[in-house]
Amino acid sequence: MPARISQELADLARLARDGDLDLSQVSLRVKADLLMSAAQPPQEDIAAFSEMASTLIPTIDEPTALILARKLAGWRHTPGAVLAALAARGGSVLVELLRHGMPLSVAELEHLAETGDEAIRAGLAVRADLSNTAVLLLVSEADRAIDLALIGNVDAPLPRAAVEILIARSRSDAAYQPGLLAREDLSNLELAPLFLRAGPERRLAIVESLMAREALHPGERRPAISNDAFAGWLSLAGDDRASAFGAIAEHLGGGAPLAAAIANDRSRDLAALSLVASGASVEEATRFLIRLGDDTAHSVERIFALVALMRTIRPSIAFRLAMLIAGAHPVSASQRKGQHQPAMDPSGTPARSGAARPEAQPGLSEVLGRIGARRDRG
Repeated sequence: MPARISQELADLARLARDGDLDLSQVSLRVKADLLMSAAQPPQEDIAAFSEMASTLIPTIDEPTALILARKLAGWRHTPGAVLAALAARGGSVLVELLRHGMPLSVAELEHLAETGDEAIRAGLAVRADLSNTAVLLLVSEADRAIDLALIGNVDAPLPRAAVEILIARSRSDAAYQPGLLAREDLSNLELAPLFLRAGPERRLAIVESLMAREALHPGERRPAISNDAFAGWLSLAGDDRASAFGAIAEHLGGGAPLAAAIANDRSRDLAALSLVASGASVEEATRFLIRLGDDTAHSVERIFALVALMRTIRPSIAFRLAMLIAGAHPVSASQRKGQHQPAMDPSGTPARSGAARPEAQPGLSEVLGRIGARRDRG
């Protein structure tokens, strides 16, 4: 018998001797531990445990029910009647079942993602068997904790529509960004909006991916900034940064979102990209960045880093990157009408899977349905 189970049994025996634990609860936990310690528990023992547990679970205390839920949720031999009895308690017991892998069909997962309360949705967010639709339902709740749990759940899928939503939220909440960048299932094109937060290798990969896309789908050629207009930008840079950033954004057709993003990026990487996208030379752009007179302007190391960035990126790629980072929809340089040049193909909500997995256990769907129907969404 495993040492962990032996210790638990010893603790239960001590509590029972001291009169601090109902013997029926002790028996239930002991029986569960003994069954789970066997590689192939006999069917007659499982049947006896199912009958015993189904009778006692409605009456046991909450701590014991939580312990059983954690242990039995993902055990492949757990009888359906036992899971149904635990799920019928609802609340934190149901959440523990969900978090620890209670078998559910696709339909059940999506039903709970749509109708469950905050705790239930949080329990679902850590599961590996989420469908694309279930993920989109969870993301649609705009719950930060659930979003971060989904991002950190690398075993679950992140459909493109969900990625776009999460990246949009990451622009105002930097906590989203490290987890998204760490996911190996996301492409460099999908992660391009997070270029400013990416490391050197990821940045290079993003630029190369954008260059490949540009070769297949060339963007509109935009006019370079005139000498007179750039002189105006230089003048504004020293006296009114916000107006200078606004002028650059207006020239690129990025409007207020791009101007705000440039202002908020203290590294000035986005300002450098925007200047390159505007057709300014590296020397001109460097003069502008120094003219700003901020912390970056006074850092020789940062200026050199910005120069290196500007020397390695073409204006068309800098333009795509700037728009993706800011989440801006660029206006056409010629017609000034709405025109979006996406770096990713558009996508809609993924369809539900054609064939649902078999029902997990007899009686479980009915129990979950009742719990979902009772939920008060406020």
